[in-house]
Formats: sequence, structure tokens, C-alpha cells
Amino acid sequence: MSTEVKASVLHGVKDLRLETRILPPLNPTDVLIKIKTTGLCGSDLHYYHHFRNGDILVREPLTLGHESAGIVTSVGSAVTHLAPGDKVALEVGQPCEQCNLCLQGRYNICQEMKFRSSAKAWPHAQGTLQEEVVHPGKWCHKLPEGVALDDGALVEPMAVAFHALQRARLEEGANVLVFGAGTVGLLCAAFSKVVSKARVVIADIQEERVRFAVGEGFADEGIVVPMKRPGTIEERLAFAKEVAGMVGGKIGPVDGTFECTGVESCLQAAIYATTPGGKVMIIGMGNPIQTLPISAASLREVDLIGVFRYANSYPKVIELLASGLRTKLPGLNRLITQRFTGIESIPKAFDMAGRVKDDDGNLVIKVLVDM
Repeated sequence: MSTEVKASVLHGVKDLRLETRILPPLNPTDVLIKIKTTGLCGSDLHYYHHFRNGDILVREPLTLGHESAGIVTSVGSAVTHLAPGDKVALEVGQPCEQCNLCLQGRYNICQEMKFRSSAKAWPHAQGTLQEEVVHPGKWCHKLPEGVALDDGALVEPMAVAFHALQRARLEEGANVLVFGAGTVGLLCAAFSKVVSKARVVIADIQEERVRFAVGEGFADEGIVVPMKRPGTIEERLAFAKEVAGMVGGKIGPVDGTFECTGVESCLQAAIYATTPGGKVMIIGMGNPIQTLPISAASLREVDLIGVFRYANSYPKVIELLASGLRTKLPGLNRLITQRFTGIESIPKAFDMAGRVKDDDGNLVIKVLVDM
């Protein structure tokens, strides 16, 4: 029997419509999941505000959402690790599982990847801002007792941060710099402190975010980046060196930098701030063409390391959440700053997610939609 569900569908810039969708039949390896909660991500906001994400254009109506958790309501005949009633976090990327990259465990950069809510693949893989989804059981991760559905929705950005930390391979006790005090930057800072026992300084242009990061224990020190807009290349690089100097004054030589903004000046400053032999993790998705001081990196053997989503990180993050390390992490629920209830509230949720503060003057960090 076919199943009809309500779905939030983006047809153009800020043009979200509530529509009815027919779900595909359940294959033996699939599960049916009632979506309970979904966090709004920066990439979702790009699609909402511009109907594109960088150079990726939306070519058909698209349901957004990929930071989701829900309840299993039905399982295919071949699914043995899940049962109706189980809470799950959805890993929404679906790689080919056959290419060399997939076989090496690097499925996140599979060229045939279909990722829910991304317009990169054609036809687009529809996102999770709908009542129910049919999803491969392999990519549904059971949440153990004590790990709430809110945690399940946060597993996706946590997986990004955890993957970045694994790519960085920092030594214990390293000095770490994080550019960007949004959700992923805060999680990179927290994981660096807890997993790598690093000393962390976080930098952002918004003073309130920096205060939040330090006050809530995500970082040890904070830097408010000056609001400057230098013109020439020489002026921009001079500003980047100025910011790097501010970092050095706070924490000294930086062993690893997590650049989570995608802003050119931040990546420039990251290169200057990182010590010889250190690493810069490029996480933020900004302007695809940037002017960088490459000689400052190459002559000091500063490694520029790309980070794209995650691979094999969901089970490790969920295990961390269920372990004693959870008590050493800052209050993750503090990242959820605004909530909206019901599928009809999704347009308001997107409008809120694009703001710096809400009407009461509270910071906007992670907006959640409870379906």
C-alpha cells in the first residue's frame, strides 16, 4: 500500500509549500521512519535564501532537512538490527558502496553520493522535513537508552566535527584555534577539549557568540574578530596577520586550526596563525575562489586539509554520547536555542535560523523543528 505524507517543499527563494508526497514502497533493506525532530543547517539556509548553495543550483522542487532523528515504524524483511519503536539518528548520505573510495571507507567523497536535501545529485535526494521517510536501514543508527531524540538530531553536526578531529590527528594537549562560533565550530572546540585535551581559543565577529562559547565551556579563550573590510590584497593579508597576532597573544603557537566559516580572511588568518608543521582543517563552505598566502603555508609545511561531511562517524559519536565522556562535554542542549512545533511552522523556523538574535534578544545558534 502506498503511504501519503505531508512534506515541506522549496520551489524558489523563500518559497516553501506544504504538499502531499507518496512514499516509495519499503524494500527488504529499508525502514520507515516517522521524523520527530530536525535541525536546520547552514546549507539548508543557503537553499532557502538563494535557491542554490554556492555553485550548486536547485533544478526541481526540493525538500530540505538532513539533521534528523525519528522513530522506526516499519522495517523491511532483511533488516535485523532495528525494530518498530526504536529511536534512530538518520545518516542521510547514500553512497554507491562499490567504488574504490567507498571500499576504502571514504564514502563521504563518493562521486555517486546522493545526500538528502542536497541539489548536487540529479534527481535531487529529498530531505527529511516531511512526516515520514523511507531510508536504507544500514544508514539508520539506533539511539541507546539515555540518548534523546534531540541528541539524535545533533549527531549530524557532531559527526562533522568528529570527522574533522580525526582528520586533524592532533597530539594530546595541543593548542587549537577555531574560526566560527556556530554549531559546527562550537562542536569542533568541544571535541578538541574533551577528546584531544586541547587548549582551545575560538574566534568570531559576534561578541555574543564568543561569550557564549567561553561561558558555556566550549572554548577556553575567545577572540572577537574586528569588523573590517580591507580592499586590496595587500590590505586583506595585513588584516589576516593582525588577527593571527591576536590569536598568538591569547594562546601562543597554534598546532591545529578548524576553519568553520568559509570566509576568505579567516582562512588567510588560519594559515598565518598555525605553527610550522601544524594543520588547518578547511570545514566552512564559503566563496569557492579565494586568495590565500600559499607560500606562508608551504614554506612552513602547514597542511591544508579538506573536511567534507563525515565517514564512519555516526556510531562513534553515538557511543560517545552514551559513555562517560558525555559528562565532560559542555551542555549540548544549550546549542538548541529556538524550537518550532509542527510542519506548518517550518517557514517561520527558517526565517528565525537566518537571524543573529530572536525577538527577545537571545542568540540564534541551532533552530530545531519538532514535527
